[in-house]
Amino acid sequence: MTSAIVLSGGANLGSVQVGMMQAVIDFGVRPDFVVGTSVGAVNGAWLVGGRPLHELSDLWCAMRRTDVFPTSAVGTLLGFAGRRNHVVGNRGIRQLLEKHLTFDRLEDARIPFHVIATDVLTGGDVCLSAGPAIDAVLASAAIPGVFPPVEIDGKTLMDGGVVNNTPISHAITHGADTVWVLTTGYSCALAARPNSALGMALHALELSIHQRLALDIERYAGVVDLRVVPPLCPVEVPPTDFSQGASLIDRARVHTTAWLEETHAGQLARPAPETVFGHGHP
Repeated sequence: MTSAIVLSGGANLGSVQVGMMQAVIDFGVRPDFVVGTSVGAVNGAWLVGGRPLHELSDLWCAMRRTDVFPTSAVGTLLGFAGRRNHVVGNRGIRQLLEKHLTFDRLEDARIPFHVIATDVLTGGDVCLSAGPAIDAVLASAAIPGVFPPVEIDGKTLMDGGVVNNTPISHAITHGADTVWVLTTGYSCALAARPNSALGMALHALELSIHQRLALDIERYAGVVDLRVVPPLCPVEVPPTDFSQGASLIDRARVHTTAWLEETHAGQLARPAPETVFGHGHP
């Protein structure tokens, strides 16, 4: 049997995924490979690289909006004036990856890793399984209009979430019989509408992505052993707010552990956390 972990996109709610990852790894899940889109590609790169997950948790807890979306009046003006195809540079994410990624090329990851992006010209999804890792993750996370697209092998690529945010299909294509799906969910209980153009755009993308996920679960449930970790709800975090990482991680870990105990008790071996890919956490 071949198992895969699929990590969806979800911008600032990527912290939810960290708590889910901690829970499933501690429970004994052993993915034969990992597939990630957008922020799921960022988190997935950490998972397959062997760095302890508590360090990823610390990183998310310290992160703020300006670390990821360093907006400026000049950049916004150039974007809307048609002088460039984005309003925010990807310098922040690139620096984060350069500092923490443990492998240079996708094929060098400890566990096979597949990153999903979208071809700007054809509109099709592209699976990247080899080549420069940082460029692949940046392409997968290149929110259209926000971050610059990335050129790889003659293709202009942007956020994989545009067409395949939760790439269950690619896990099946690569031979998975059991697919663990870790979604970020979406801000389902906002008290007020987003008050910025960036926030509104991200929230709209979250909503469209959630609808696609529901269709994919229905489509593939009878094809493979599909194990979808229930997303958190309610979530009241605005799309550009990175200040609630610690709370979201804790909630997601507790929520996922309870779900695993209820639905999968006795099905998996449960070694000490530190023996699983080096991902133990306090």
